Amino acid sequence: MIKIAPSILSADFSKLGNQVETLEAYGADIIHLDVMDGRFVPNITFGAPIVKSIRNFTKLPFDVHLMIEEPSRYIEDFVKAGADIITIHYEADKHIDRTINYIKSFGVKAAVALNPGTPVSNITDLIPNLDMVLIMSVNPGFGGQKYINYASNKIKEVKNLSLKYNNDLLIEVDGGIDTHNIKQVVSCGANVIVAGSAVFRQNNIQQNISELKRGF
Repeated sequence: MIKIAPSILSADFSKLGNQVETLEAYGADIIHLDVMDGRFVPNITFGAPIVKSIRNFTKLPFDVHLMIEEPSRYIEDFVKAGADIITIHYEADKHIDRTINYIKSFGVKAAVALNPGTPVSNITDLIPNLDMVLIMSVNPGFGGQKYINYASNKIKEVKNLSLKYNNDLLIEVDGGIDTHNIKQVVSCGANVIVAGSAVFRQNNIQQNISELKRGF
């Protein structure tokens, strides 16, 4: 089953709780929360208090994507705020195996994200212990970017590793996905699609999610 994970980075933050309710009502499967610290990426978004403030507006799983340095310092804060999946970047953690196990010790799912320039081979040994891999199909830090075509090959690589080592692995893709390329991304092996601009475009959430789902 292919899951749509709208990124609230493109939402109207003045009515964030209501927008999360709307996403659930119109068929979203996961809420994707992009946390940026201004160090790992050149932008700052929000922290655990915002995640906590919207937790009671939906029963959908929260995928907290930590685009931050030293993510292990903040794992417990985001678990307490309501995270169901915590995604950390391979490039941001010197002791990534330890952090993965730390995340899982709280009873939540652990995921690793790869920037466009990071080879999939770097995480081969981690695959059996992961719940999800996130392939970044844009350079992280800003919404509205164009899909990087070679990300498709990386999705296929992760899919092959999944078939070999972890059949339950979720393969998430984030960046530049819309109705024009979602079928291609899914055909490569992705089963969780992050979409920000494509979901919130013209504030027509219901139609946009419906069109994305029809696209694959």
